[in-house]
Amino acid sequence: MVSSLFTERCLAQDDKVEASKRKTKISAKWTDRAQFSGTAARPQCKNVIWSRNSATVWEEAYPVGNGKLGAMIFGGVADERLQLNENTMWDGEPLDPDNPEGLKALPEIQRLLFENKNKEAVELADKTMMGRPAGVRSYQTLGELWFDTPELKAENYVRSLDLSTAVTTVGYTADGVRYTREYFASAVDNVIIVRISADQKGKINLNLTLRRAQDAECVGVSDDPASLLLKGKISSENKNAKRISFAAQVKAVAENGFVRFVHDSGSDVNMLAVKDADALTLYIAGATNYPGMENLAKGITTFSENPVNKCAATITKALAKPYISAKKEHIADHGKYFDRVDLNLSDVAADLENLPTSERLDRARTTGKPDLGLVATYFQFGRYLLISSSRPGGMPTNLQGLWAWQINAPWNADFHTNINFQMNYWPAEITNLSELHIPMFDLTDVMVKYGERSAKISYGARGWVVHHLTDAWGFTAPADGPWGIWPVGAAWLAQHPWEHYIFTGDKDFLAQRGYPVMKGAARFIMDFLVEAPAGTAYAGKLVTNPSHSPENAFILPNGEQSVFTYGATMDLEIIHDLLSNCIEASKILKTDKEFRAECETTLSRLPAIQISKTTGRILEWVEDYKEAEPHHRHTSHLFGLHPGHQITVVGTPELAEAARKTLIARGDDATGWGLAWRINMWNRLHDGDHAFKLLSVLLGGKTLPNMFDDHPPFQIDGNFGATAAIAEMLVQSHLPTSDGSFDVYLLPSLPSDMATKGSVKGLRARGGFVIDLSWENGKLSQAVILSTLGGKLHLRTGDNNVVYKTKKGKTITVNGNLKKN
Repeated sequence: MVSSLFTERCLAQDDKVEASKRKTKISAKWTDRAQFSGTAARPQCKNVIWSRNSATVWEEAYPVGNGKLGAMIFGGVADERLQLNENTMWDGEPLDPDNPEGLKALPEIQRLLFENKNKEAVELADKTMMGRPAGVRSYQTLGELWFDTPELKAENYVRSLDLSTAVTTVGYTADGVRYTREYFASAVDNVIIVRISADQKGKINLNLTLRRAQDAECVGVSDDPASLLLKGKISSENKNAKRISFAAQVKAVAENGFVRFVHDSGSDVNMLAVKDADALTLYIAGATNYPGMENLAKGITTFSENPVNKCAATITKALAKPYISAKKEHIADHGKYFDRVDLNLSDVAADLENLPTSERLDRARTTGKPDLGLVATYFQFGRYLLISSSRPGGMPTNLQGLWAWQINAPWNADFHTNINFQMNYWPAEITNLSELHIPMFDLTDVMVKYGERSAKISYGARGWVVHHLTDAWGFTAPADGPWGIWPVGAAWLAQHPWEHYIFTGDKDFLAQRGYPVMKGAARFIMDFLVEAPAGTAYAGKLVTNPSHSPENAFILPNGEQSVFTYGATMDLEIIHDLLSNCIEASKILKTDKEFRAECETTLSRLPAIQISKTTGRILEWVEDYKEAEPHHRHTSHLFGLHPGHQITVVGTPELAEAARKTLIARGDDATGWGLAWRINMWNRLHDGDHAFKLLSVLLGGKTLPNMFDDHPPFQIDGNFGATAAIAEMLVQSHLPTSDGSFDVYLLPSLPSDMATKGSVKGLRARGGFVIDLSWENGKLSQAVILSTLGGKLHLRTGDNNVVYKTKKGKTITVNGNLKKN
């Protein structure tokens, strides 16, 4: 008979995780009854995060993922918890939220803004332009797997995540027995696998169950007493609403001993009891009946097959191979992405290298600077997260990547298209993970389908539009409030397929997927732009109206605070970027001559970036308004510096100096992702020391014990943005110049703290270049550059610059003066 203590603990832990039903930002504490002793050594692998304790809160747990399934591993000894995610686990359904009243009111809203009647314009827009509903529903946790063991004392405990193999390991000694657990999320088999072993036979004993805070039940599987099934359907207050059905199944395979199904009638908990096994392997599958992005992009909203059947089929297939083969195939699959880039910074003292990760973060907080080994690990952790959360065929990474423990996640863990969604994919190309960009394009196709409707109904325009957020269902209407009326989200998203092309040279992709998205976004923008009337700041120029600088506000001369204006600087920079890219793409594809001419004419009529005569800074709005929040987290008006290319140190030195003054005024503190963006901007100004200063703030004060970015709460874009920033300290590249060459800068923003010695292999540059380089005492030692496409390369480092004609598939090797070796 199974002890009722496990079911009592389940009920007690249930009370703690009940908070997941609420939109709380703080995770509940998890209790592991084991007592820890001893000092375990650091795991002997290069890229590792590790701890000598199990996780007590979600923000200490380690993430695993395969681009579809994810888990947060707590590593509890007596009480273990795996919080599970499946990346199509979205509340909501396809909607028709566009408000036709907005189109009727648009001319009046524009008139009011041109006449500086901002308050009236905001009120009218709020009444007429917001989506119905004015928001999206949340991405949700799939559920949790809990198990308990009789081991109440753990000696020499160690919990680690090897970033190079994507395997989390837990090891400890209890009652003279050494226990080892391995956890990984296999993309090959689409399952999460947990392997528990011991160095003595018959020592594996545990009880396990599947849990969820609501909308689900855990039951046995009629034809398999060694499986549990969690199944349910997301609830809705609207009985006619479509909602996702979901399932998770765990299969326990014991070597010797036995596994049996147990129902505790007192607590109504179903569980599996494992007794006296030599080893145990758990296979966890998860699925929903989400229609799929490919279908939604075609307007097909039919829900797919039963997720219960999907789980059963997935596990049956996974069981066909032995554990050792599954692990080997998983490591090889992960390695084909991860091993493309290797970063080595100066040697780190052994006493630092041997500190657990959280202690190194604490040290960074205390000293004001991270050790360089921590910087390298953080960089590779960002790449690991993208590999784990964004794979072809799966959903793109959301505000929390793949991992969310709540029923109602912060900001719904949606896709914020006014910076956060884009930032998630900044590392994709430069850190050699180009294929992982594809899920973003898949969701973009869904947005195009629904965004065409929004463009027509809300603006009377052609093309497609999305505002400041979307979800898995392709929501494109204005959301949340008047600040959500930001119709340039599509224009920014259209930068990404162009970047994918310019890094890879994949002309088929550009023709078939990239250019149609770009053209549709530009078509909307050119229909939406209006000529500013006489007497206004941009009289005779084409401007956006309504317009605002994302989530920021300004103070009018009459003392009123407003979010609306016309021709906000960020809008104009994004549009400049989009139209310029469309012009180049149409030339490359030798198509759309008339459309290209329209883009060129429109581009010539956009206002130029303005510099304040008072402060010397880049103007954020159409007038030099007083700032409501001088240190605001967004630095939107510097889009032209990063991720755009309109402001450069070499090409536009006056604008670059104004951007520098703008960053200084904005300050050196922000949210995690806000800091990440600023680090990238300081890099583009070739100021590595200031960039490293902000990276130190990020690692010392905005990073959680498990290395997740701390917004707060956790938002993954900070991880991704900072990963890209570390790469751009070492390599930067820009769009082709007039002679067709690509500018590639080596060590453009190398911080003094990283200058002593280092090397990186496998970073990519625009123009199809793959770069290995090393440096010493702040100067380039050697670079080996592979040209995958051929063409002109304008190579720069320090004061040296040389133009090379490269051949496809060939490498050039240069020394510190850029001369060929």
